[in-house]
Amino acid sequence: MAQTIYFLGIGGIGMSALARFFMQRGDKVYGYDHMHTAITEQLREEGAFIHFEEDPTMIPTDVDFVVYTPAIHPDHLEFRYFKEKQIPMYKRSQVLGDLAKGHPTIAVAGTHGKTTTTAMITQLLRPYRKVMAFIGGISKNIDSNFLINKDFDTVIAEADEFDRSFLTLFPTLAIITSMDADHLDVYGDRNHLVESFQLFANQIDKSGHLLIHEKVAEQILHPHKLIYGEGEGCDFRISDIRLEANRALFTLHCPNQILADISIGVSGRHNVQNGAAACAAALLCGLSEEQIRTQMSGFNGVKRRFDYQIERNDLVYIDDYAHHPEEIRSILTAVKGIYPDRELTVVFQPHLYTRTRDFGPQFAEVLALADRVILLDIYPAREEPIPGITSQWLLNMIATTDKRLLLKEELLPFLQQNRPEVLLTVGAGDIDKLVGKIREALT
Repeated sequence: MAQTIYFLGIGGIGMSALARFFMQRGDKVYGYDHMHTAITEQLREEGAFIHFEEDPTMIPTDVDFVVYTPAIHPDHLEFRYFKEKQIPMYKRSQVLGDLAKGHPTIAVAGTHGKTTTTAMITQLLRPYRKVMAFIGGISKNIDSNFLINKDFDTVIAEADEFDRSFLTLFPTLAIITSMDADHLDVYGDRNHLVESFQLFANQIDKSGHLLIHEKVAEQILHPHKLIYGEGEGCDFRISDIRLEANRALFTLHCPNQILADISIGVSGRHNVQNGAAACAAALLCGLSEEQIRTQMSGFNGVKRRFDYQIERNDLVYIDDYAHHPEEIRSILTAVKGIYPDRELTVVFQPHLYTRTRDFGPQFAEVLALADRVILLDIYPAREEPIPGITSQWLLNMIATTDKRLLLKEELLPFLQQNRPEVLLTVGAGDIDKLVGKIREALT
């Protein structure tokens, strides 16, 4: 019997994937979000009923249960309405955990790289397994963050460390790509973050494996730990990396075979690391070398992950979701490696006051790698302002002479008058709404 399910924060990337699951199951989906986005419009087209004001009168009377994101404040009018009505309410992570129960599950965790790695594993397995996949971004290969096969036999899930959400998952195979300090508003310090990742690893099925990057392998204990990376001691060792614009090639030395010249349809050394993890996961799932080679060469990437918008002789424009100093370092290093003789302009929208405060010097150091730096105002998301923590505060720390703070409405005219050779937009806020406009203005 069809149910009526309400989503508080339905436009979030994880929330929207769950909404799609329930719609495909035949349930009625309603929801609130604080702004119109491409995702909310797509959900409406797929059958969801969505509004954008805190208005309990817009809520249907027959709601069976509510799914909410931790970003929703307890004082939200609709959150309070459901509490008062005593309608069952579940966090997004709880629902995902329940859906995965009883099915072999591949869970991809890490402070960076998990979305692309999840999308890669989905691309690898979808022709050969009946998969249900929850991806933390829009995979270009399926034009969605959600994939389901009837009578699915394998769950692929991005395992989010924010709010310790990944502790609702009990995977058969887990991947940990990285454990840089992040979400310190939740964890306080990196030690507590690592403790949470250890708890996640402890939840792997007794017969399952942990596939972990060499940089963090020593910090996590597991009886069936397999290490990937470029070091000699890795179980899955990467070599012969070649980076091109829109493509990367590498060789993967595995315990029982060598996969030579694997080609992936995205560039960047960080994506080679992601690709190695995905290939290793596919081998552990029983895929052949030929199957892996075919599917990886056809991987088209994830929207807003090293996402080429313009590629011309006079201008390259790449957009990326990077919002942590180490993510930005990976992107900048990759771009400078591909285009070493061209001037690089970076437009960065800091995400969260707490993250900007906690990593201000690191952001400043990394952004100084660019030739020109443009900062937008901090995107607050769920947070209230912190006195003294502003984009101007961050700008003052950046050791680059060509730097400026611009309002969103000032950005397009500036770029048109000062046309960049290589342009990179980065950030996890609403900078994505500017991407299409920038592409049009520079075309």
